[in-house]
Amino acid sequence: MTEVHLPFLIVFALSLLVLTVAHTALTRRSVFHGLSKVMRQVILLVLSFIAVVSVVLTLPVSESTRNELLGLLGLVITAVVAFSSTTFVANAMAGLMLRAVKSFQLGDFIRVQDFFGRVTERGLFHTEIQSEDRDLVTLPNLFLTTQAVSVIRASGTIISCDLSLGYDVPYYRVEPLLKQAALDAGLRDPFIQILELGDHSITYKAAGLGVDVKQVLTLRTGLRKAILDQLHGADIEIVSPSFMNQRRLDPGERFLSRPGPLIPEEEVQPPEKGIFDKAERAEKIKLLRDELNQLKESLEDIKEDEKDEQASLRRTTEARIKQLERILSVAKDKVDE
Repeated sequence: MTEVHLPFLIVFALSLLVLTVAHTALTRRSVFHGLSKVMRQVILLVLSFIAVVSVVLTLPVSESTRNELLGLLGLVITAVVAFSSTTFVANAMAGLMLRAVKSFQLGDFIRVQDFFGRVTERGLFHTEIQSEDRDLVTLPNLFLTTQAVSVIRASGTIISCDLSLGYDVPYYRVEPLLKQAALDAGLRDPFIQILELGDHSITYKAAGLGVDVKQVLTLRTGLRKAILDQLHGADIEIVSPSFMNQRRLDPGERFLSRPGPLIPEEEVQPPEKGIFDKAERAEKIKLLRDELNQLKESLEDIKEDEKDEQASLRRTTEARIKQLERILSVAKDKVDE
């Protein structure tokens, strides 16, 4: 009886050992940081399937019983795939498609319907973003493949602000002020559009190219502040044409605020620093992994000789590789907090 059970026990023990080692290596060891999370999940899934089939094949049962178990296993897998095809398998396939298309990366700003934020994690079944409220939002990959995804380009994005002014303020007076406001906010190539001629007001759009996309929230706020300063500084009220106040006022009374004192840039704390902290770490980890892979490739091209230049370059490269591996090992734990 012991001899009959021996192959089964050996295969079972080896399968358990392989799965344990693979899980530990793929999730904790820095040597596999070059692999994406999706690839690590796929590898673990394939190894688990192979382990289950191997254990079934070595069970101490008759040939007919073993075939029935294999048939039952195939039936179970088929049923799981069939019943969860709209969720589990569909999200997995969508995750692989997103990786192949490469429409966005870690740290990118994306907008999907009402969701806006920076990408912090890309898994096989879901994508996680960090919203403007610093909350983490999990989006199924199937949702991302069936909806239009807007990605802010790293080279810059258009920052805009809409506002309505009465017909008593001529557009040729408004446009130069709005363009100057866009320049004051740090935007390039400003332009002004008239969006709508309403019954009581004109709707303007002031816009310009914002190059520092990581400061998109700060740029939007800065543009609105600059518009207030420019229009109020030119004695132009930003009020509805139906504005009515029940007090008796002097005809020359104006309802506007005066531009305040300028605050030094070093004293201004951009909100993005505290809002998108996890996305920032995820992006930095990605950059470090890319640098690590490049260094490992360059290390193979450095000749192993005793020349001072080659030997020094090799030692420097190896030291940097070890440093990056230590940093990534620590950063991987922090990015999941």
